Amino acid sequence: MTVIDGATNGVVATVTAGGNPQALCYNPQNNKVYCANLAGGVTVIDGATNGVVTTVTAGYCPYVLCYNPQDNKVYCANQISDNVTVIDGATNGVVTTVTAGQNPAALCYNPQDSKVYCANQRSDNVAVIDGATNRAIVTVPVGYSPQALCYDLQDNKVYCANSGSDNVTVIDGATNGAVATVTAGSNLWALCYNPQDNKVYCANRLSDDVTVIDCATNEVVATVPAGSYAWALCHSPQNDRVYCANSHSANVTVIDGATNEVVATVPAGMYVRSLCYNPQRNRVYCGSNWDYTVTVIDCATNEVVATVAAGSAPWALCYNPQNNKVYCANAGRGPRWDTTVTVIDGMSDRVLRTISVGDGPIDFCHNPVQNRVYVANCGASSFSVLRDSGGGIEESFEPQAASQRPAPTIIRGVLLLPDAVGGERLAAGARLLDISGRKVLDLKPGANDVRALSPGVYFVREAQAQAQTIRKIVVTR
Repeated sequence: MTVIDGATNGVVATVTAGGNPQALCYNPQNNKVYCANLAGGVTVIDGATNGVVTTVTAGYCPYVLCYNPQDNKVYCANQISDNVTVIDGATNGVVTTVTAGQNPAALCYNPQDSKVYCANQRSDNVAVIDGATNRAIVTVPVGYSPQALCYDLQDNKVYCANSGSDNVTVIDGATNGAVATVTAGSNLWALCYNPQDNKVYCANRLSDDVTVIDCATNEVVATVPAGSYAWALCHSPQNDRVYCANSHSANVTVIDGATNEVVATVPAGMYVRSLCYNPQRNRVYCGSNWDYTVTVIDCATNEVVATVAAGSAPWALCYNPQNNKVYCANAGRGPRWDTTVTVIDGMSDRVLRTISVGDGPIDFCHNPVQNRVYVANCGASSFSVLRDSGGGIEESFEPQAASQRPAPTIIRGVLLLPDAVGGERLAAGARLLDISGRKVLDLKPGANDVRALSPGVYFVREAQAQAQTIRKIVVTR
């Protein structure tokens, strides 16, 4: 995990986390950062000293984090062990482990009722956790393979995008009941709430459009055509517009929040998969995973005002309002991890510097108290904290040693799953997961055809959910 000083853009330190850090969450009440590690555990970092306070044992494959400011708790959804770890924000101790559904994929906090919602992909439901008692008070059936959650403060509703059944389940925050099922496009991927018009936007990857839902009536008021593979959403409150990043068509669709009409289609790089809004300059930044660039869009004119060179395969963006800077994590591809973060000046849209961090930076978290940015390094199984003076890495720790058991091997597009990985009985129930923890395909003992897979990092998970049974593999071309 890499932490960047927001004032100097210098490396403070590199701090060891668990295996393959996946998500980050900041606790402003105690000035701590929580790092969920894909291979197990949650690392707690002191925001003042950049030291590891403790590593909290969670379930297997921690995937997403959510903070509850009212009760000062952090929730960590564990995809493989199918539960949610509740951590006390004051003591960093595990309060309890709440049983969720299978493959929890998203968390959402309801400040009005102090509840946490956990969308479970394989059990097709949402577990509702009481923030005060830490108990799952109800499980709400939703559609197939829930992918994203979004909260509507005005109506106290939670929207759940179901990627497999192509609809959105609307949950009443007061009663915990499903009040509506809204038909959307194909393969729902992202949600975005517009508080000015009280609407929810749903990006649909396979139908290449955005479904607009009126939160007052829970009805679809428009289906807006977008580009190919609508991937990410972002709202600009200054102009009341919603920006949709279209991964495969290399552009961004701009939607008017009042009229639901497309007002512009802005060219961007190929495989645009991240968006970030700068309220100070009223601009949207778009990270291109393929072109190694960040496209800067002026929201007033919807024109590209700059194309900033970044590192290899930008994956995530983060805005720092205190210094008006944008941070771009350059993850790289396959075995060729990038190890840099590009820092962009929000005023001039120029690169201020490139910071060396760990392998495969993939996620960000901003600490407003110390004005630092934390970066999770997926390939290095570490996180880094950047030095205040900007002089380089202060602390560096080696990742945990890999298992010495025989590993799955890829030869000419064939994944060989040896019995030595866990025996044929276990190998027969193995699965191949992508870097986010989602199942790509079921594996069998011996040869498995993986020629259709995109290049990148994947994980082999055996039938029994034990940390030592999760093995990383790399697909190249």
